[in-house]
Formats: sequence, C-alpha cells, structure tokens
Amino acid sequence: MANKAIMCPRCNRLIGSSEKVCSWCGASRSNPWWKIIGQTRGLLGDDWLVQDIIIVTVLFYIFSLLVTRHMDIAASPLSLLSPSDNSLVLLGATGTVPVDRFGNFWSFLTANYLHAGILHIVFNMMALRQVAPLVIQEYGAARMFIIYTLGGIGGFILSYLVGIPLTVGASAAICALIGSLLYYGKSRGGTYGSTVFREVRGWVVGLFLFGFLVPGINNWGHGGGILSGIVLGMLLGYSDVRKESHLHRGLALICAVATVGCLAWTAVVAVVYRLLH
Repeated sequence: MANKAIMCPRCNRLIGSSEKVCSWCGASRSNPWWKIIGQTRGLLGDDWLVQDIIIVTVLFYIFSLLVTRHMDIAASPLSLLSPSDNSLVLLGATGTVPVDRFGNFWSFLTANYLHAGILHIVFNMMALRQVAPLVIQEYGAARMFIIYTLGGIGGFILSYLVGIPLTVGASAAICALIGSLLYYGKSRGGTYGSTVFREVRGWVVGLFLFGFLVPGINNWGHGGGILSGIVLGMLLGYSDVRKESHLHRGLALICAVATVGCLAWTAVVAVVYRLLH
C-alpha cells in the first residue's frame, strides 16, 4: 500500500501515513488528542469564534466609514477608505486624547475592533486567522478569547501610559495571542514546545523590525500586548497542564458581554451624535 501523506493535527506538517510519531514535532499518533484535535480543528480553528471576531471587526470598520462625514475628494483611493479621527473617537478609539479629555476608559476595549484603513484591517485579520487557531488548539476557545480581550486592553493601557494620543487596531490583541504562544512554547519545552517557541520568536522579531521601519506603528501597544499575553498564558494555563474549566468559560462570557455592551454603546453614541450635528 502506498504511504500517503497525512497532516499532523499538532504542528500542521505533512507526515507519512505509516509513521507512528510525527517526525516534525514528535507527537505520537497513539495519543487520544490526535483524533480529537483532528476532528475539531474545523470547529475551533476556522469556525465560529475567529469568524465572529472578524465579522464584528469588519462591520465596525464599515460603520466607521459611514459615520465619517467629510472626506477629501482629492485624496487617494486608499485614503478614501480611512475613517476620520473624529469618527474613530466616537466609536471608541483609545489613547491620551479620548481617555484624558473625554474619560473614555472603556476605549481600551473598543479600540481592538477599530481600524484606521483598509490595509490596516486586512493585515490584522490575516494575522488573526493565522495565530488564533494555534492558540485555540493549545489553550481552548474560551482562554483564547480571554487573552485576546484582556491582552488587547493591556497593550493599549501601556501605550496610553507612555503618551500615545490616539490609537486603534487589533494588533495589540493579536500580539497578546503571540505572547501566549511564546509562554506556551517555553513552558512546555520538548521538541514540540521548542519548535513553537522558535517560530513565534521569529514572528516577534519580524513584528518589531516592521514596527520600527514603518511610521505610525504603535510599538508600545504591540509590546504591551505581548507582555500581557505572556502573563495571561501563565495565569490561565494551557490545555496540557490545565483543562478548560467553568471559570475560564465564565470569564470568556464576561469578556464577550463587556465587548458587545461597549461596542453597542459606542454605535448608539455615534449615531446620535451624527443626527444632532
């Protein structure tokens, strides 16, 4: 019989169907999680949670364009797809201006779902699609959403403390996911853990090189997100050492309710403001 290639559900690499142990990460096919992860990869990796985050983010990007009144008709096509700063503040952008001037402390949460342009949101959502399934695989869906939510808040709090006036984007939350993978790889160790750590460390180096070369990148938000993700990964634990519990699911639900509530509030405020002005 031909030795067909199959995918290891642990590291996503192709191995021969006759191999009992993955030659890339050392995972044994006799372990129960092999079948479980393989069967649930579509549900946890590419389905409802990640898709819902992307859908909400895209909807708020479109909404931010709709509430932007005055666009420069001489602007480039790319800048025409950039919401105004005023619209972003109305919808929950964060930084020293919204927090100190208007007292919008909830903007540390809402800014995760806003973006300053088409390239900004496209790059971030592509990164989310790549990183989030890996975190779900090792931490579970509930802990992934907790890390995404609280890690994004942590990143924006740090950027606020250093004086960033106005900032938006999912990159702080995505960096928190990356930070949790850094912790996972270092803590788990072994062949698989070391491989995860080396690959994710490469992402971090590339991320900060990009941030220093391209103007307008909130490196403080990225750094705060990574640090928050490491701390949250340590506190929440990953599936190999601590199974997902009712506490994790409860915290995730609180994060979801807070997110929906804050985003709904900003949407109502923006609509009312535009109707009155």
